[in-house]
Amino acid sequence: MPQNIADMLLKMGLLTKSQYDQASLEQKSSNEPLAATLVRMGMVTENVAMQFMSRQFNVPAMDLSNFQVEPAVIKLIRPDIANKFMVIPLKRLGRALTLAMIDPSDFFALEDIKFLTGLDVKPVVAGYSAVKKLLEQHYPLGKDVQVIASGGQLSQLKDEAIESLPDDDSALEGLGGDIEMEMVDDVEEDMDLADAQQAGSSTPVVKMVNYIMTEAVRRGASDIHVEPYEKIFRIRLRQDGVLQTLMEPPMRMKAPLVSRIKIMSKLDVTERRKPQDGRIAIKVLNKKIDLRVSTLPVLFGEKVVMRILDAGSLTLDLANFGFTELALKNFMKAIHAPYGIVLITGPTGSGKTTTLYSALSQLNTPDRHILTVEDPIEYNLKGVNQVQAELGIGFTFDVALRAMLRQAPNIIMLGEIRDGPTAAIAVKAALTGHLVLSTLHTNDAPSSVSRLIDMGIEPFLVASSTVLIQAQRLVRRICKACKEPFHVNPQSLIDMGFKAEEVAGVTYYKGKGCPICSNTGYKGRVGLYEVMPITPEIRDLILNREAVTSIRAKAVEQGMLTLRMDAWGKVKQGMTTVEEMFRETAEG
Repeated sequence: MPQNIADMLLKMGLLTKSQYDQASLEQKSSNEPLAATLVRMGMVTENVAMQFMSRQFNVPAMDLSNFQVEPAVIKLIRPDIANKFMVIPLKRLGRALTLAMIDPSDFFALEDIKFLTGLDVKPVVAGYSAVKKLLEQHYPLGKDVQVIASGGQLSQLKDEAIESLPDDDSALEGLGGDIEMEMVDDVEEDMDLADAQQAGSSTPVVKMVNYIMTEAVRRGASDIHVEPYEKIFRIRLRQDGVLQTLMEPPMRMKAPLVSRIKIMSKLDVTERRKPQDGRIAIKVLNKKIDLRVSTLPVLFGEKVVMRILDAGSLTLDLANFGFTELALKNFMKAIHAPYGIVLITGPTGSGKTTTLYSALSQLNTPDRHILTVEDPIEYNLKGVNQVQAELGIGFTFDVALRAMLRQAPNIIMLGEIRDGPTAAIAVKAALTGHLVLSTLHTNDAPSSVSRLIDMGIEPFLVASSTVLIQAQRLVRRICKACKEPFHVNPQSLIDMGFKAEEVAGVTYYKGKGCPICSNTGYKGRVGLYEVMPITPEIRDLILNREAVTSIRAKAVEQGMLTLRMDAWGKVKQGMTTVEEMFRETAEG
């Protein structure tokens, strides 16, 4: 850590040992920057101190006597923080914040302000009297200014402190009104594991983890990514399916922060070489939240991903999902069939589990016996018997499914058909009078037929057991607060396969960016659905082992919208953008 100004002046003979001791004692009692104490006590002149530090720390010196600070910039730093460190924010350009300081060697001040604002802090050195005057002008003691962090307002957390649900995790309770940080001591990359565990329980680390979780829930994020690299340590949130950087904490916070998360999720803090999975139950912003934690050893440490499961935000009303009228009618008819298989397909993060839970909520009546097997169980559904698969002890999907059939259920929900044995038992269950709901990883609905056949299921069994196959995606909605018309060159769409008559006269929209959508232009998501009922004609094509293209063509002829067609309809309705359509769908 760099030497402070008093150490340097003492070494250069510009300060006596007596003066040094006197200034150090005074500074501890006043809790002000040491440079301010030296100037105030007359041990060094203001101009000498400013020019000396400018040269020593290679930081520009700045005359603030006539400088006008914009109110928006002043609000970036709370009054208590500004007065504590004797700093003034001067201007902001993008992510760069120019900060006037009496003592630019105050490393902790720089790190705290960087953390609280989420900006890159560029210090300049200024005179004691000028900074004092601006502090009195803009930050009178007692004035309440909200914190601005990473472009969004972070409310004071007095009544919104994270409280851990387990009784033995009291470290989270009573976070207090401030998120003010005292950064922990430097942590070396090869720090002792016991030290890492102890640092993970320290107050600054606890506050930082609490802030990250609170901000993720406040922004409606679905995931928190903790990512260590060679020279940066990054925290990102997945909002509306897209990752956005929340902050880049100091590298020395890397091991303690990961240790804190492991402690909360009851993982082995000493194990850094193997992946681990755990869960955290917390109460934040008056919501009960479950976090599914996954750690993964990477080149420069451990990457942590926390999946945020908020049962309170789970939407179970299928009418609000974005189905077209015909697609919803076909889906509802399929899930109310007395037996058969209903498959939901799509990549990770496309909302398959939410669709399955919504279907179960429609079917969950006192006269039905519903069993599910999941890995993991994401949400607790009242009235539904949910089973957790445990692959480590051999309790796989097919083993669980065999046991469930002996429980005489009416409806079975499988988290995923992963292999041939599971698929075979699911088909058997469907053919013996059970309704089976499950997911499959394929790109579209017609391709699921060939996927099941590749798993070893005979075409006649696929044709006779399957009721409906649905592929889905999620695209971002245009923010309603900043939505505006947007010009799209029709030729670019024609080049992508659209017909000239399709694109003629369409009004396109885009969000220009505003505080409500964090300047992304998007707020929320809407589903795209490719719903393919297994009609007699499609059943014949499956029995004859016809190509996927033939099955798709027949389904479209019978009214199915492909994912691209459904996305195009939502573009024309002004719900999403052309960019989102191309990002999530293929031609067809």
